[in-house]
Amino acid sequence: MPPDAGQMEDGASQHYRALERLYASAPINDKFASRLEISGEGLSRLTFSITEDVYHAAGAAHGTIYFKMLDDAAFYAANTLATDRFLLTTSFNLHFTKPVRVGEVIAEGRWVSGKRRVFVAESRLIDQEGDEIGRGTGTFMRSRIALSSLDGYSA
Repeated sequence: MPPDAGQMEDGASQHYRALERLYASAPINDKFASRLEISGEGLSRLTFSITEDVYHAAGAAHGTIYFKMLDDAAFYAANTLATDRFLLTTSFNLHFTKPVRVGEVIAEGRWVSGKRRVFVAESRLIDQEGDEIGRGTGTFMRSRIALSSLDGYSA
């Protein structure tokens, strides 16, 4: 007996779950306590746990962690619209508004424009007090790398 329509995932949902698996499979993410959730087209949400091991000398998270969180959120929001190819970051602008220390940070990504070769997406970081601590805008380009060729995506 075939599964009913409510049990079958549509193509978009399958793509979103595959992107979540791809994120989790990336070796760089072994270094960061984080989790990706994609709720719909052009949207991503990452939850990061900030610990003192990412601090700079003045006792707050180094800018590289801001970039990682903002870039990942914008990238995955954009890649929800590219179901065949892995996207590459071609440029990214950052704005830091508040230092972050130990705690949970949410990175929200949102696709802005582009559906063929170049995509634009933005992201923002929210600390556990609910304050925006950073914002970014990225440009992403379709690569020659098929998503289906990546182990994490097709697992």
